[in-house]
Amino acid sequence: MTVALKVLKHQVSDLGRSRWLLGYALFLLGLSEALLRFGGGGPRAVVSLLNVVLTLTPLVSVVFGTMYLYDAREFIELLLAQPVRRSALFLGLYGGLALPLSIVFIVGVGLPFISGGGTEAASAGSLAILLLSGTLLTCAFTAIAFVISLLCNDRARGLGLAILLWLAATVLYDAVLVMVATMFSDYALERPLLTLTLFNPVDLGRVLLLLQTDKAALMGYTGAVFEAFFGTALGIVVAGLALIGWTAVPFGLGLLRFRAKDF
Repeated sequence: MTVALKVLKHQVSDLGRSRWLLGYALFLLGLSEALLRFGGGGPRAVVSLLNVVLTLTPLVSVVFGTMYLYDAREFIELLLAQPVRRSALFLGLYGGLALPLSIVFIVGVGLPFISGGGTEAASAGSLAILLLSGTLLTCAFTAIAFVISLLCNDRARGLGLAILLWLAATVLYDAVLVMVATMFSDYALERPLLTLTLFNPVDLGRVLLLLQTDKAALMGYTGAVFEAFFGTALGIVVAGLALIGWTAVPFGLGLLRFRAKDF
């Protein structure tokens, strides 16, 4: 645990000087402030931010995480030459990358609402769910970035795979589900589509907020189906646990690969 904490502190200190991370923070701050001031108030700003969070947060997490790990390959090899446990090193590397990205997201999105008085009762719950889903998406796609960088030794191939997975999760997956629902509209597809929703972390993040905003029909077919069946606290628990699983499973796979990989 001492090794993990030391690596984590080094990672946080290193990322604190990253211009890319600073640019990400400033973009989120500017966008949140603009939507809060000109988007019609807190509740509408939260809904507008939903689409940005579901698109931008996974992209930044998986691409930035993948590229950062490729750049840190020599640092990792240096640490592995020391008498340290690989599991502790992996935990420190993951925490040192996921923690700064999560903090930047929470501050960038939440600070304008807190300072601007956009946390009235009508939007406080939705904002909390937005921050929670965005943080879980950050952790999930950071874990996926670890798996990609450990599986692909070639930087270009790893980056291409990261972008492809992001595109599949944010665009292609819902398009395929809508096509299936249209082609088999004569059949009862609610439960199959509900199950398939659990296999996409972006849809899960959407569902977590839609259960609070009551706007599932505007955010996609899968969100509407999920709300129809789980428009209660149970739906939030199921979606939240599934999204945590999207972090735990890639994290476990990455840990297994990290232990076995010959650097």
